[in-house]
Amino acid sequence: MSPQYKYEGTFFFDGTYPLATGVRYMNFRTSALRCLLATAATLCIGPAVATPVSASFPSNSPALSQSAPSINAGLTPDLQRQVVSYPTNAAPGTVVVDTANTYLYYVLGDGKAMRYGIGVGREGFTWSGTEAVTRKAEWPDWTPPQEMIARQPYLPRWMAGGEGNPLGARAIYLGNTMYRIHGTNMPETIGHDVSSGCIRLLNEDVIDLYSRVNVGTKIVVLPNLGHLVTVATSVGRLAAQD
Repeated sequence: MSPQYKYEGTFFFDGTYPLATGVRYMNFRTSALRCLLATAATLCIGPAVATPVSASFPSNSPALSQSAPSINAGLTPDLQRQVVSYPTNAAPGTVVVDTANTYLYYVLGDGKAMRYGIGVGREGFTWSGTEAVTRKAEWPDWTPPQEMIARQPYLPRWMAGGEGNPLGARAIYLGNTMYRIHGTNMPETIGHDVSSGCIRLLNEDVIDLYSRVNVGTKIVVLPNLGHLVTVATSVGRLAAQD
């Protein structure tokens, strides 16, 4: 049976199942699977060991309104933005997306990275590969693709940028695909498999990441062995966006 949907100023996407008020989203990943996936990610890129520091905003980041979520937004400590130990062969400035563990790393160099908690593609929409940033946008407009409208006909055909927009405060466009790294007006989805393939961060976190990356920045999306759909370039251009 198809899930039922409703919205009150914010849009819920298929695959995102809001529960009763005060109850967190269900997470079906087991600790054993997470352990296996973490091992695979270590083989691809390298291990990461958290050494938390206080989060701070870059001086050129515009302030969010008081209605926007706080930097912690109720997240568990591991999903909060922090500098971690991250030995890797990736060059400083590279972005590594660990979909299996819902982390995004911005490689700082000297064995360190800035780590962010993220929301990732749900089963059937996970992908892996290497892309480059081709465009950046602040408070982007949103035009759902026809594939998404076919699944969710109640969606708007276009929505202006703003705090009610599901793309959030910033969008970082990946190659010629329809995938983005972007903010979210649903901070409770961070740490979960909820999207149609895009990578979502807290608005505060995507503003921070946006200030660090440039057009041409390399983006490496690691495979999620739990439910991986390897996306060929031609498929990626047709994939549904958040």
